[in-house]
Amino acid sequence: MLKTLLFLLILSIQSFISISQQAYRVYLTDKGNQQFDPYTFFDEKALLRREHEHLPIYDVTDLPVFKEYIDCISRLSDSISVCSRWFNFVKVYISSDKQYYQIKSLPFVLNIEESLPVKLLECSLNQTTDDNNLLTKQTQRMGSKYFKEKGFDGTGIRIAIFDGGFPEVNTHEAFAHIRNSGRLLKTWDFTKNKEFVYYSSSHGRQTFACVGGIYDSINIGLATGSEYLLALTEVGSEPFQEEEWWLAAAEWADQNGADIISSSLGYGHQRYFTSDMDGNTSLVVKAAEMAVRKGILVVNSAGNEADKKWKGIITPSDGDSVLAVGGIDPNTDYHIEFSSYGPTADKRLKPNVSAYGHVITAGKNGITSADGTSFSCPLVSGFAACAWQAKPELTVMELFHELEKSGHLYPYYDYAHGYGIPQAAYFTNQINENIETFEVIDSPAFYTVVIKPARFNNTDWLQDMNLLYYHYADAGGYLSSSEIIAVESVSPLVLQKANFKEGDIVRIHFRGHTKTINF
Repeated sequence: MLKTLLFLLILSIQSFISISQQAYRVYLTDKGNQQFDPYTFFDEKALLRREHEHLPIYDVTDLPVFKEYIDCISRLSDSISVCSRWFNFVKVYISSDKQYYQIKSLPFVLNIEESLPVKLLECSLNQTTDDNNLLTKQTQRMGSKYFKEKGFDGTGIRIAIFDGGFPEVNTHEAFAHIRNSGRLLKTWDFTKNKEFVYYSSSHGRQTFACVGGIYDSINIGLATGSEYLLALTEVGSEPFQEEEWWLAAAEWADQNGADIISSSLGYGHQRYFTSDMDGNTSLVVKAAEMAVRKGILVVNSAGNEADKKWKGIITPSDGDSVLAVGGIDPNTDYHIEFSSYGPTADKRLKPNVSAYGHVITAGKNGITSADGTSFSCPLVSGFAACAWQAKPELTVMELFHELEKSGHLYPYYDYAHGYGIPQAAYFTNQINENIETFEVIDSPAFYTVVIKPARFNNTDWLQDMNLLYYHYADAGGYLSSSEIIAVESVSPLVLQKANFKEGDIVRIHFRGHTKTINF
C-alpha cells in the first residue's frame, strides 16, 4: 500500500512538472512586411526629441513587433505578454517541450531565451517621524532658490515615473497642481494591462512627490511645472517579469514623448552576481541604455545595499549612460549608511551624483518622512527637469555630464557620493568665483594640506560643513581609496610621498575647492 502511494505521489509530481509553465523570450529575425508611420505612432514631443537629438525619425527599432509573427507564436503558446519593439522579442508562457520546439522551428524565430525569475524591488521604504524643516531643506540643498529666481520649475519637460503603484495620487493634495492643470497626461499598469494605476504600493506616490509634489505651498520636489506619465511596473509577489515590464514602460514612455525616466527600482542579489553589474548583462540595463539612445535621460536609484552583504549598486544603475543617484544623510551632509557603493564591476564611476536619502514626502494623508535612495533619485529627476529647462539646447548626454559637473564636490568624486549633490547655481550661472580654501605645501618627503582662514561667499549652497574629502586614483581614474575628514585643525592632512608610485593621482576637496596632485 505504501509503495502504491509513493508511486502515485511520484506520478503526481511528474505530472505537475510537465504542465507547469515556463517563461521565455522569443527573439525574432525581422519586423516583417508592415507599414509604419512615425508621425501617427509617436507623440509629437517624441518626434521633437528625436529632432533635437539628431536621431532619425524612422528607425527599425521603432517598428512594432510584426503582428503576424505574434499571432503565430500566440497560437503555439499558453499565453503571451510583453512584446518589445526595441529588442524584437515576444514573451511567452508554455507548458510543454512540444510547444518549445514548435516555436523554435518557426522560420522567423532567431533565438529563445529563458526568462528567469526575479523577485522584489530593491529600494526600501522606512518611515520615521515628520520633519517640516527637512521638507524645505531637501530642495534647498540643491540650490532651489536659484531655479526659483529664474522661474525654472521643469515646465516643458515630460517625466515618466516607474514604480509599484500610485495610490492616492488622483486625490492627494501634493499633486493637485499637476492634476488641475492637466499635466498628468497618461498612466498605464503594465502588470495588468490597464490604465488605472492608483492602487498597490505607496512607494510610487512617495517617489512621484519627490519629483514634483507641493504640500502646503512648499515644494517636495523641484519639477512642479513638468508633465507626467505614470507607469506601474512592479508587483510585490510577482516572481517573473519586472524587468520586461520596465522595458515595456520605457518603450511606452518613448512613444509618448518622455524626456526623463525616473526609476526608483532595481535588481541585485535576488538574481545577479556583483560581477553582472557591468552595464551589459541585465535586460533592464539594456532597456535603459536604449532609452538613452532614444534621447531620454534615465535617472535611477543606486540601491540600498551598503549595509548588506551585496554592498554595491544594482541594475540598471550600472548602465554607462544611466544617471545613478546615491544617498546623502541630511544630518551629516555625506553618505547615508544604506546607500549602495560603486564602482561598477568593470570599475566605472557610480553613483554619478547624490541627493538626500532621508526625505519628507507624500503620506497617505499629508506628509511623512522616508528613507532610501528611492527618494534621492526623484529629487535629482526633478532637478534635471529644471536644469534642462534652463539649458534646452543640451542633448541628453550633454545634460548627463553637466549634471555631474554641477555636483558640489566636482571635480572630486568617490564611490559613495559620485560628484556630490547637483547645484542649481551651476545652471543659472550664479556660482561665485572659485575661492581657494586650502593650499598644499610641498616638502621633500610630504605634502601638507593647510586650511586658509578665508571667508566663503558660497556657503549658502555648500552649507557650513567642515568636511575635507580626498581620494587616491590610478592613471585610469580608478580609486584605490577615499576618505572624509572632519576638519578640526589648520593642517588636517599630511601625505607621505613614499606611499605613492608614478602615475598615481590624489584629489583633495574642501568647501568648493579641489586640488590635484600628480605623482
